[in-house]
Amino acid sequence: MNKADLIQGIVTAAEVKTKEAEALLDAMTDTIASALASGDKVSITGFGTFSVSDRKARKGRNPQTGQEIDIPASKNPRFSAGKALKDAVKGR
Repeated sequence: MNKADLIQGIVTAAEVKTKEAEALLDAMTDTIASALASGDKVSITGFGTFSVSDRKARKGRNPQTGQEIDIPASKNPRFSAGKALKDAVKGR
């Protein structure tokens, strides 16, 4: 499923126009991204939790040359599925 398919699903489920569904989806993803960028967690009960994980700086190797390189610390988004979503995927 891609973004267009997701928008069509919203149109069907919520009985809204395509432009409205696209605006809602964009607003939701932008809101989640800005909350994560400011260090907040986003919890949607029954669906899951979006959060930011910190990765420490570490040493790595260039696979072509074998030379050791420094990989800087970074922040990465994470998603933990909620129980209701897990159960839905399992078919319960």
